[in-house]
Amino acid sequence: MSLFLDIGTGAGLAGATGVRPFLPPLLAGALARGDVGIDFDGTDWSFLESPVFLAAVVGLAVASYAVERSSAGAPEGRSSASLALAAVAAVLGALLFAGSLADGGYDSVIGLVAGPFCALLAWAAVSGVLDRARRRLDAGAAALLSVYADGVALLLAALAVLVPPVSFLALAGFAVLLLRGRGREGEKYAGLRILR
Repeated sequence: MSLFLDIGTGAGLAGATGVRPFLPPLLAGALARGDVGIDFDGTDWSFLESPVFLAAVVGLAVASYAVERSSAGAPEGRSSASLALAAVAAVLGALLFAGSLADGGYDSVIGLVAGPFCALLAWAAVSGVLDRARRRLDAGAAALLSVYADGVALLLAALAVLVPPVSFLALAGFAVLLLRGRGREGEKYAGLRILR
């Protein structure tokens, strides 16, 4: 049962980084420093709760915010920034998943493989939803989408640590979102072929 819960924690934290990459490691590090639901001390991943690592994540978040603001009007700039965020999310997801398994005394190598998968699944599902929403909204409302995504990432990370089985439901939800988004894209292109 402990392995199941540790996998849930790791998968949920990795998935949360796929939604938005910076708040989940900050929350996990803060909770680990207080030994609330997770603790990286005594593992090879203890740096995940170190002030230096957390400060580096904050620095990346500030830089990412600046890049997002500067590329807000340019679709190609937003696409490049989104791919860079996906790469950061995959790395952070791998670290958090591995750290969660190590916290339970399990081999962390599985987390290094499964973490990026969970993060990229969430990123692909959520970025598709956000892109479709941005196309429908005016600039002011579209700017709030990142704030909503940050809130979802933070909530999922908290639930992953405090109620790990919820993580499996979240990953299933990401898979459904991704499949439905792909289906809608296919319908759109089928409709365009009919119009020609």
